[in-house]
Amino acid sequence: MKAKDKDKEKEREKLWAAYSQKRTQEVREQLILEYAELVKVIAGQLSMRFNSFVEFDDLNSFGIFGLIDAIDKYDVNSGNKFETYASKRIYGSIMDEIRKMDWIPRTVRTRQKDISEATKNVELRTGRVATDNEVAEELGVSSDEYYKWQSQVELTNTVSWNEFVEMGTEPVLDSSVNHRFILPEESVSKEELAKVLGEALQVLTEKEKKVVLMYYYEDLTLKEIAAVLDVSESRVSQLHTKGIAKMRKIMGPYMDIMTA
Repeated sequence: MKAKDKDKEKEREKLWAAYSQKRTQEVREQLILEYAELVKVIAGQLSMRFNSFVEFDDLNSFGIFGLIDAIDKYDVNSGNKFETYASKRIYGSIMDEIRKMDWIPRTVRTRQKDISEATKNVELRTGRVATDNEVAEELGVSSDEYYKWQSQVELTNTVSWNEFVEMGTEPVLDSSVNHRFILPEESVSKEELAKVLGEALQVLTEKEKKVVLMYYYEDLTLKEIAAVLDVSESRVSQLHTKGIAKMRKIMGPYMDIMTA
């Protein structure tokens, strides 16, 4: 360890000793400033993933709350390095805020709802699965316009799912390389799974996609899904079977990972 790093480590030990004896606001603020760079590192790592959705400054602000929480709850006698302990809380704080955000633009969400309602109306009236032309007619739009709406909805759903999969992988602090973050080896398979899954989801109808996601990733039963979609349980079972059959053709061995 370089002399400069040793001096910094000693300074931090003094701050922690002081904060353990008396939790003053002054020492707390010094600790926040001392570890603010750690928040920037994590926020920077996540900004590469979410730069099209969230500004770096917002990610950094979310992380500061996690840092403060870590400082208040850290036990200096635990034997754990503060950086390792804090990195998890900083990461968790940022991700909690991101999960609260609505990724889907209001116009797309409205179209998604309209398509769902129109499909339901047609199927209730005809007693069978609605065709694209029938749904377009119910919506009062041309077939081309309807396909455009459908593409927007499917693209948004796929992007949202990919982000959801990535959220499952937590960065690990590698303290030996200037607080560089590395992802565990299993993250590679998750990235591959996200890519293949995104491609497979695109071949499903809107309802098939909803059934698959609700069943496997929201842990809803077929009965609960039927209530959400306002269809019969047998219809949900049919959608599930069709959806999985379509996805298996594209996903192959990845299917076992998804349904595990």
